[in-house]
Amino acid sequence: MPEVIFNGPAGRLEGRYQPSKEKSAPIAVILHPHPQFGGTMNNQIVYQLFYMFQKRGFTTLRFNFRGIGRSQGDFDHGAGELSDAASALDWVQSLHPDSKTCWVAGYSFGAWIGMQLLMRRPEIEGFMSIAPQPNTYDFSFLAPCPSSGLIINGEADKVAPEKDINGLVEKLKTQKGILITHRTVPGANHFFNGQVDTLMAECEDYLDRRLNGELVPEPAAKRIR
Repeated sequence: MPEVIFNGPAGRLEGRYQPSKEKSAPIAVILHPHPQFGGTMNNQIVYQLFYMFQKRGFTTLRFNFRGIGRSQGDFDHGAGELSDAASALDWVQSLHPDSKTCWVAGYSFGAWIGMQLLMRRPEIEGFMSIAPQPNTYDFSFLAPCPSSGLIINGEADKVAPEKDINGLVEKLKTQKGILITHRTVPGANHFFNGQVDTLMAECEDYLDRRLNGELVPEPAAKRIR
């Protein structure tokens, strides 16, 4: 798994990158939790997501947002971090011009950044938002959400209470043409302490089903003339 340094909007960004053997393989970008609360690309959940996509033949990248590890710059309350994520995707795409589709997976703060990236990049066909925080961050930009994806949270998450996540899910489920899958890990907190294996099993099941052509949104009903 090569260590990489690539150019971001505020200086160099540090990442870990694993290219697929297939030139046209999809790309997966994994986004880490809040930089000011210990979030890095080496977070256990980020690390496991990276390998989950890699094992399924994706070209995969995780990286440190600005100001973390060897990434240059300073924390920018989300705006700069979104630019970092866009630059990361640009960098992978420049190396893999035959890759036409992409997935984004984010955990906590990274879930918020990932959903914003989704709105900007039509080539993103799937997402995973793990423990998003609609009680802390504004998700109103998802109007409409352009891609199907998974939202998964812990039942006992006090950082992002389940009722807030349920509200976000219900709002997204009203949209036509996409399918939002919601999973809750029983008894899990925001960090999935002791429950990471259960979390990853849910993520793997979702990704495998999507790759098998399942979880397709229902076609829009034809209007009766």
